[in-house]
Amino acid sequence: MAERIFKRKAYQKMLNWKAESAGKSALLVEGARRVGKSTLVKHFAEQEYESYILIDFANLLPEVKELIETSLANLNYLFMRLQLIYNVTLKERKSVIIFDEVQLQPLARQAIKYLVKDGRYDYIETGSLISIRKNVQNIVIPSEEDRIQMFPMDYEEFREALGDTATIPLLRNFIQHPEPLGDGINRNLMRDFRLYMLVGGMPQAVEAYLNTNNLQSVDIVKRKILKLYSEDLYKLDSSEKLRALFWAIPSQLSRNTSRFQSTTVIENVKQYQMQDFLETLRESMIVNIAYNSADPNVGLALSADRTRYKMYLADTGLFVTLAYWDKDFTENVIYQKLWADKLDTNLGYIYENIAAQMFRAAGYELFYHTFSDGNNHNYEVDFLLSHGNKLVPVEVKSSGYNTHKSLDEFCRKFSSRIGNRYLIYTKDLRRDQETIMLPVYMTGLI
Repeated sequence: MAERIFKRKAYQKMLNWKAESAGKSALLVEGARRVGKSTLVKHFAEQEYESYILIDFANLLPEVKELIETSLANLNYLFMRLQLIYNVTLKERKSVIIFDEVQLQPLARQAIKYLVKDGRYDYIETGSLISIRKNVQNIVIPSEEDRIQMFPMDYEEFREALGDTATIPLLRNFIQHPEPLGDGINRNLMRDFRLYMLVGGMPQAVEAYLNTNNLQSVDIVKRKILKLYSEDLYKLDSSEKLRALFWAIPSQLSRNTSRFQSTTVIENVKQYQMQDFLETLRESMIVNIAYNSADPNVGLALSADRTRYKMYLADTGLFVTLAYWDKDFTENVIYQKLWADKLDTNLGYIYENIAAQMFRAAGYELFYHTFSDGNNHNYEVDFLLSHGNKLVPVEVKSSGYNTHKSLDEFCRKFSSRIGNRYLIYTKDLRRDQETIMLPVYMTGLI
């Protein structure tokens, strides 16, 4: 069966790069493994160029490996040999050369500077764990490189994959002028959204669902992806500490504490080592990290406390599988309870994970804030976004429970800095005075 080509928003970004760059820069598409980078880039090359060559550095032909290592200084010879090896005719300004998984061949990435300057062809790179220092420590990173990031399929892409192109555009109208959708419509939309939470946005998992209509088949695909990530982390750190941090994400979130408590996962690690582990995980794009903002303001990164953070999986579908990794599919209570809309309160952190995923896909960096009122009352705002010169605080509930004490106290404390404020929950869209009560499926539209 041929691989499905899903509609991805990154395609438009690639079109913009092609038009604006006009050969003056290469494009680097960054993202975790299995988010669909290679498939999309190949499809883009087929649709937007007269010919292309895709060099896969994960499965490199021996003659191409030798060519890259010995002939980058002689571009006429390089291009002639590549056309012969791949049986492709390259056409000046009408062809593209793709370096797939380019982080595995630092020399090729370094050569981008000279290839772009030559100007005959366009160049697109894809990479996973692309900016890990050990991959680039001995090369000069090219400045002639534009970057875009790819994430797991967002909810709009997921709905379109299922043949629904109407829902999300309609919801955009509702969020512009918040009015209730109606309880019946909300129930149906929540049912559809819970499917997205269970399947996730990894293209292979979505394809498995479309092919089989069976969540157990989807779970098998997700387990393969998680094993791949685990193997990648072991290659980067054979001490197992990096892998331990990754596998601890569900249990850490289930504690409902104000931060990821790394010392309960790995011991005897110095602060600089922990920061290095976190940076590696962040750069891998298999996790999303939210940092505590010590003094919330529109420049959230300026007040970020890098020692206090929460960690989420980049894909909630993978999170559902990882949380019950040691159980058989039939014993994974998240599948059963989420699908039946009977998720226990202690499993509510799944909604926090999906909110983090949707905010990242929408282009936001993640921050949160904890504070005390001095009377032993501790509060936490789950996510802080910035819009213009105002903060947009967001509280996430795992049910229709609609109190928002933390949000209210935060907005009182920082009243001059606040723009819109949102409570994300499972019930219908409505307003509660200044707070917009937003069904979770609309999170990505904020």
